[in-house]
Amino acid sequence: VQLQASGGGLVQSGGSLRLSCVVSTRLFTSDEMGWYRQAPGKQRERVARIPWGGNTNYADSVKGRFTVSRDKAKNTVTLEMSNLKPEDSGLYYCRYNGARGIYWGQGTQVTVSS
Repeated sequence: VQLQASGGGLVQSGGSLRLSCVVSTRLFTSDEMGWYRQAPGKQRERVARIPWGGNTNYADSVKGRFTVSRDKAKNTVTLEMSNLKPEDSGLYYCRYNGARGIYWGQGTQVTVSS
């Protein structure tokens, strides 16, 4: 399983970004995709999760600002981020968790300036 993440960048506080993660194989309803982030000196934290056959779940810090979605036909997960804050800055990773194990994509940098 390979994951290819893209879409990071530099944005001002209050701005928006979209991250995408393409998965190399077909996903099943028992699989789950997630977005995580890691700021310098901090532990990696989960931002959002989306079971391939279920409902989404978000960290409290991003509720109402971030939206995760899936495109089953394209094996793609998208994270729409709006009203970004400087504390949202970090390396963002997508993760696959399913019957084939746990796999991570490469990080994509998100930097929010104040």
